[in-house]
Amino acid sequence: MYKVFVNESVLILTSTLPGNHKGNVFTLDSYSIDYAITSLSKKILKEAYIYEPGEDILEKFTSKIPMIVAGGGLVKNKKGKVLFIFREGKWDLPKGKLDKGESIEAAAVREVEEETGVKNLQVKKYLQTTYHIFRRSGVYRLKKVYWFEMFTDYSGTLIAQEEEGITAVKWKGPKKVEKALSNSYQNIRILFEENLVF
Repeated sequence: MYKVFVNESVLILTSTLPGNHKGNVFTLDSYSIDYAITSLSKKILKEAYIYEPGEDILEKFTSKIPMIVAGGGLVKNKKGKVLFIFREGKWDLPKGKLDKGESIEAAAVREVEEETGVKNLQVKKYLQTTYHIFRRSGVYRLKKVYWFEMFTDYSGTLIAQEEEGITAVKWKGPKKVEKALSNSYQNIRILFEENLVF
């Protein structure tokens, strides 16, 4: 089973038919997938299932919806504050897609540096993988993000990567993190809920 976010709604890819599904189960064909994603993005549905018995549902799903693989960082500094970026009206964590031949971990570090200006990053551990769907040039795409916990002793200037639409970069302590998460994405909130950050 895979949980994929579409805005703040959830699309569940499953090989087990859900019991209490209220008519929101769709098959793994292009029309049904498009209808399910559109219904979720327009908030007609809060939750939908793509059901396909057997193995490799993610592989089959990505034959219909192109997948982009990315790496990101939940970065802490010496004061225990967490690094956030502000983009498209929401607080987010720095992340970005892999370059050809690059490892996930290297991509995550590079993207954090590029999007925030933070240096001296040390990867502590892999945290988890999240999935979300976005639309670009009229085409739905699935983004698979590998998240890493990182640490830095960097205390220099934070630089927002404006060409990526980032308008602010901030270090945030527990209270400000809580406020930022109220204006963030579901997959970012889950990252904090499922990993003891503070």
